[in-house]
Amino acid sequence: MRIATRRFVRRMTVADIPQVLEVERESFPTMWPPTAFKRELQQNRIARYILVAEHNPNAPITEAMPTEIPRSTGPLGRVWDELRSFLGTDTQPALPPLDRRSELVLGFLGVWLPADEAHIVTFGVRDAYRRQGMGEQLLISVIELARTSAKATVTLECRVSNEAALALYEKYGFEKVGLRPRYYSDDHEDAYVLSLGCLLTDKYQRSFERLREDHRRRWGDFEAEDGA
Repeated sequence: MRIATRRFVRRMTVADIPQVLEVERESFPTMWPPTAFKRELQQNRIARYILVAEHNPNAPITEAMPTEIPRSTGPLGRVWDELRSFLGTDTQPALPPLDRRSELVLGFLGVWLPADEAHIVTFGVRDAYRRQGMGEQLLISVIELARTSAKATVTLECRVSNEAALALYEKYGFEKVGLRPRYYSDDHEDAYVLSLGCLLTDKYQRSFERLREDHRRRWGDFEAEDGA
């Protein structure tokens, strides 16, 4: 008998970076440079990264073997090598196929927690797993994190053309509070500045609980692990 897969949310670790980079490349194919996840996880004290993953107990136990990328030559090559090392991409793991991984990262979200707000800095879901509640689960998790951290506001930037994301944020009470012209470096598209400022009120908590329960009924339970 085949055992069902299990989906859960947990904190991201350095070991997750290869899979998270896969998701980032799918979500932001024109973005350069890639996010410096290693630096964010190890050195940025206000950063918190979480991910949603799927456990497949039927997958064979296969470990990714890191393969070091050959070092470049010449002055420009040395600069390029230093940049790769800074970003944490100086090794390229040979990952097994998706269906042979015991744990598959489906999406991730990064948030900074300065002072009295939570600022979402990056957010991505694998193409094949979109519209399955993954992104909404990550948003639920970061709102819960902001509340438990006593942050009064959650903020982020969103492309003006990303109607699906804007609808999700509006559903959870985010409002457009500004516009950043030519914010994105790849195509110079504008970004809306979105803010959820009623986070700690009883009224919002009741609304949030209803939305979270609606999500659970539609998509099932996502277990929380490692303090996520």
